[in-house]
Order: sequence, then C-alpha cells, then structure tokens
Amino acid sequence: MSESTDGPKLKIEEAKGKVIGAIAETMDLYGVTPAAANLYATMYFKDQMTLDEMRTELGMSKPSMSTSVRKLQDIDMVKKTFTRGSRKHTYAAEKNFFRSFMSFYCQMWEREVKMNLDAIEEAQEDFINVIKDAASTPDIVAEAKQFYDQLEESKAYYHWLNDLVDSIRNGEIFEFLPKDKKE
Repeated sequence: MSESTDGPKLKIEEAKGKVIGAIAETMDLYGVTPAAANLYATMYFKDQMTLDEMRTELGMSKPSMSTSVRKLQDIDMVKKTFTRGSRKHTYAAEKNFFRSFMSFYCQMWEREVKMNLDAIEEAQEDFINVIKDAASTPDIVAEAKQFYDQLEESKAYYHWLNDLVDSIRNGEIFEFLPKDKKE
C-alpha cells in the first residue's frame, strides 16, 4: 500500500471501529456476552468468516469463539454459509437490522406470551378449584376471585403482544412505522 492511500485506509478502519464499538456495546440488549457482541460487530463488515479467521482476528479461545458463534446463530444474528470446494464452515453476520430485530424480539415475545399464558391458565384453574372448594371461607373465595380476575385482565397484554408479533412478522407494522423515515 502506498503512503498516499494509507491515510484514507486508516480513516476507513477508524470509521468501522466506531460502528463495531457501538454495535458491540449495545448487543447486551440481545442477551449476548461482550465476546459474542464483539464477534458479531466484527463480522458485520465481512462477507463471511471461518472459525479460524474469527479466532485470528479477535484473539478468542476456541471454546469462547464457538460458544459465541452458537449464541449468535440461536438468535439469528449469524448464519452458517456454504463455500463451494471448502470443508471449513463459514459464517456470515445478518446485516439487515430490521430482520435481526424482528427475529430476536419476536422470539422473545412469543416465549413470554406462551410461558405467561400457560402459567395464567394453570393458576386460574387453581383459583377456580379454591372458589369451588367447600372448605374455602368467604374471604378466601373473595381473594381467589380477585386474583382470578386480575389474571384475566392481564391476558389482554399478552394477546396484544401476540398481535404485535404477528404485525411484525407479516410486515403490517411498517404501514404505521415505515422503515425509510429519514431525519
């Protein structure tokens, strides 16, 4: 590289470094470790990387790097890619932040809805059994009814959250919040 291109090349690397740092720092929102966040941020500016390239570039241990790649795959931030003629596994970072956001948060929200609605249904059955139990005093029956009703009201939130997930997955949300707003 000639000295005349060293300055611009250095500026490119500095600019990339700013974005890599910011991405890595905010990835805790996705529940990833700093190592996985740094890996994703680094991969963001690459077409694809092998595990060996990742280890070399980031100086990560093999177990740490493998764990980080697996976590990033689990949340759809990194995909395994196929390179014809190569036996090495290669990986590419998801570069579409809309897709990353939608995939990650929809998974988390669906999990929240399922876990909580299942727990609510079970708890409401228990409250009904208490209400029907001949041994329950009027105070206990009133308390069980109050908690049953409170849980019934909370279902509205989980149904709304499920509708939000559906609107994200089918793209309807972008009618209300367009992707291409510029400021």
